[in-house]
Amino acid sequence: MSEILLHYTRGGKIEDIHRGDIVAVDINGNIVDSVGDAQRNMFWRSAAKPFQALPFVRQGGLEKFGITQKELAILVSSHSGEPMHVELIESILGKLKLPLTALECGPARPMSSKAAKVLTENHQKPEPVHNPCSGKHSSMLALSRMIGVSIEGYTKPEHPVQQIMHQSVAKAAKIPEGELEIGIDGCGVPVFYLPIYNMALAYARLAVPQKGQWGEDEAAIRKIRDAMIAYPEIVAGTGRIDLLVSQITKGRIIAKIGADAVYCLASVEAGIGITFKIEDGSYRAINPAVIGILKRLDLITKAEHEQLLEQFPPVLRNHRGDQIGVIETVF
Repeated sequence: MSEILLHYTRGGKIEDIHRGDIVAVDINGNIVDSVGDAQRNMFWRSAAKPFQALPFVRQGGLEKFGITQKELAILVSSHSGEPMHVELIESILGKLKLPLTALECGPARPMSSKAAKVLTENHQKPEPVHNPCSGKHSSMLALSRMIGVSIEGYTKPEHPVQQIMHQSVAKAAKIPEGELEIGIDGCGVPVFYLPIYNMALAYARLAVPQKGQWGEDEAAIRKIRDAMIAYPEIVAGTGRIDLLVSQITKGRIIAKIGADAVYCLASVEAGIGITFKIEDGSYRAINPAVIGILKRLDLITKAEHEQLLEQFPPVLRNHRGDQIGVIETVF
């Protein structure tokens, strides 16, 4: 059962609470720490993207199409729709000789408020390229090209690309393929339903590929990990905690958001994968939860903790800027 993770206070009294579940797993599959239900089943959402890109990388797609490390980072991203992100998607589709209209993720307002404002000021509407999942969809289109199948219907569960990605995700999470259930994600493609324990295990294996028993996938998963470390601003976006955690720890921690407040972290040094899910799906709970978990597991230094708190202070203010409460981590 989910446990209370955060209190939001007003005038010294608890006004809101956020419940959730947390699990940390080492490279050998041992549970290092947990709060709530370590085996809770949940949709992996966008935090599964590194493992969906794996087949394309393993089969030599980077080399065949001249995909750079920076472009690989956008393939596994939940990007903010900033110009640097849009340019990378355009570049990849150009290399695939596909138009932007090939993207079937649907138009979405950029996660970056600045990028969204620019669109509005220019009297432009959001397009599929601004969708935070357009990188993942580019990966699906690239895999279609790689294996020589039609891109038509590439979002459907029965399409060969989705079947291959389903196999890849199951293997990464060490779940029998037949037991990996699916739903449909916000961008129209299959999304995977599995225990948060297995999500964390996959991230522990991502953190230290040479010890993760990846077999023929080891070189590919290392390339994916290294791209995420090298370009966290592409995997996420300006000002987001995913980016700042990686920057502040100088790449020791990999961070990846998923929709509805499922979140994964990987400690490259400790070989630990972490997954948490905020029960009510609230994004506002993510930043304090990430900081609290990294501190609880002693994966960041005191100075790094202070830097994160400076960027994301646990203080609640009203529209006038008055402090009216605090965010309390209670796990």
